[in-house]
Amino acid sequence: MRYNQLGRTGLYVSEICLGTMTFGGESDKGIWGAIGSLGQDEVDAVIGRALAAGVNFIDTADVYAYGNSETLTGQALKNLGVKRKDVVLATKVFGEMGPGPNDRGASRGHIMDSIQTSLERLQTDHVDLYQIHATDLITPIDETLRAFDDLISQGLVRYIGVSNQMAWRIAKSLGVSERQGWARYETIQAYYSIAGRDLERELVPLMQEEKLGLMVWSPLAGGLLSGKFGPGAPADAQGRRANFDFPPVDKDRAWACVAAMREIGDRHGVSVARVALAWILSKPFVTSIIIGAKNTRQLDDNLAATGLTLSVEELAKLDEVSALPAEYPGWMVGRQNAARVPKPFEPKAQ
Repeated sequence: MRYNQLGRTGLYVSEICLGTMTFGGESDKGIWGAIGSLGQDEVDAVIGRALAAGVNFIDTADVYAYGNSETLTGQALKNLGVKRKDVVLATKVFGEMGPGPNDRGASRGHIMDSIQTSLERLQTDHVDLYQIHATDLITPIDETLRAFDDLISQGLVRYIGVSNQMAWRIAKSLGVSERQGWARYETIQAYYSIAGRDLERELVPLMQEEKLGLMVWSPLAGGLLSGKFGPGAPADAQGRRANFDFPPVDKDRAWACVAAMREIGDRHGVSVARVALAWILSKPFVTSIIIGAKNTRQLDDNLAATGLTLSVEELAKLDEVSALPAEYPGWMVGRQNAARVPKPFEPKAQ
């Protein structure tokens, strides 16, 4: 397991982050049951296996299984006897947590209420990384940032991050924080996969300019890139996508990626999923990939992606088959700077 600096902070996190969306959902109640319904013994086993493999980074959210994911995560760390200093614990706030009009969003009130309940469920006195889970089009940016800064001053939160927001809005937030002398966002948690490279247009240049860490969610596009679907897959394949078709993906491009990855995977004797994760790990702007698992077998295969080195030729082939269509002003910027700047997104040195 390799460890990367979290943005510009002095904190180092494993390049694999254990996601907890599969924890605690009830099979008969909405999307969380469709995503995963692991109970305490299963959660203990998954977290224990991940920690044994060198993972020191766990990401959850208050809205996952309506708090049950945080509860199971906190209890698992206690059951396993994990020292608090040995794990970097991240959670998120924004989602609807009750019937009231203020039981959601990025307001100061909801943030202050939510951190207390998250800490109780996680059985800890602080969160290492507290993230706003979505774009709130109502609450002023400075209200959210001031609340986060206060939580850091109180010692309840050590770093803050943002998820699922536009590049311009994140840039504005960084400017507000600098102007006011408040703590700033140090990470972005965003969707990224070989079948969904949209963040390369605006978010990646922002992250590189501002030294923000990237936590990738849904690196297998909600299981679509697991190898269970697309060219060469069994006709009766089952998976999360069969019940919860998310995130949205251009299927034609995805199947071309799957076909190329299956060929490379066969050459290495590994799964399509492992190739998909190894491709992401090669990107220099990626800090950590968030992987979720329904069992330890699935977890082991995903963890093994850290040991798979793709050749320059294999990476080039995958880059080509998954390339985004040109979009203005990107194609004009690239044309006018072709002889001025090096090629972006060169893979990490292995």
